[in-house]
Amino acid sequence: MIPLERIRRAQERLKDEIHRTPLLASRGLDTAAGATVRFKAENLQKTGSFKVRGATNRVALAAEAGARGVVTASSGNHAQAVAYAARRHGLAAHVVVPEDANPAKLEAVRAFGATVEFCGTTSRERLARAQALAAEQGLAFVPPYDDPDVMAGQGTIGLEILEAWPEVEVVVVPVGGGGLIAGIASAVKALRPSVRVVGVEPAGAASSYLSRQAGRRIELPAGLSIADGLRSVAPGELTFPIIQEAVDDLVTVTDEQIRAALWTLLSRLKVLVEPSGACAAAWVLDPSRPLAGRRTAVVLSGGNVDAATLARLLSA
Repeated sequence: MIPLERIRRAQERLKDEIHRTPLLASRGLDTAAGATVRFKAENLQKTGSFKVRGATNRVALAAEAGARGVVTASSGNHAQAVAYAARRHGLAAHVVVPEDANPAKLEAVRAFGATVEFCGTTSRERLARAQALAAEQGLAFVPPYDDPDVMAGQGTIGLEILEAWPEVEVVVVPVGGGGLIAGIASAVKALRPSVRVVGVEPAGAASSYLSRQAGRRIELPAGLSIADGLRSVAPGELTFPIIQEAVDDLVTVTDEQIRAALWTLLSRLKVLVEPSGACAAAWVLDPSRPLAGRRTAVVLSGGNVDAATLARLLSA
């Protein structure tokens, strides 16, 4: 797992760079979930998602090491975060995105001054291109999830949850490539081993869930889900062993459940989240998933969704 001290160093490095996001509560949603639920609102984070934590931690270290620029691959949120962090540290940023990337996220990436390049539709294709650019141009590669310093940055969410709510019993986290849950689980299990960590994936992109069932990393042909930020075709080489060791449960939700959770969060909690950000809440708020009254923290990982996509999701 990621050492606790590494996560604490990341927290110190980030203290003046990011928001300490709130834990939101709703009695109505407590009733719906059959538990006391608090929502970690990373949709209110700088750049609109948790990704700024790991990206800023990694970019800051690259800047300290003398990098002249950074490159990454991302479906959107990590791209925004790297572009933002690079500008903060005076570095050029090159971002490789899928051909079907979210327009709202791309607009923000460009607004932060990054160069955008389109490549394929899978994480495999864009990661390979980003790594090639790093080698060709001498740029520092900032992985979207499979990196100890990126995971350490995401792990600061776990520290904040425990600091704000020491009584928490369950932490529920969306899963894509695994960097978010690997970081959070490392922090939580180091400090409170009894806290249960649950990872939630879209059923159409459940690479970690299927890999755990197989007992090894497997690669999907493609990830199919409205949760565009969670469509990784395989868990990371570094994240998967941490998931195996520190995550108590991996579960899946359908796109229909994600849509319902997005609407519930908007109408009842008055927060806007993107489909990926609503994934963990979709499992917690499903009436067939009783949590037996346990104090449960749910990570709302991001809120970057354009108006046209939101309208289409809600009308469905």
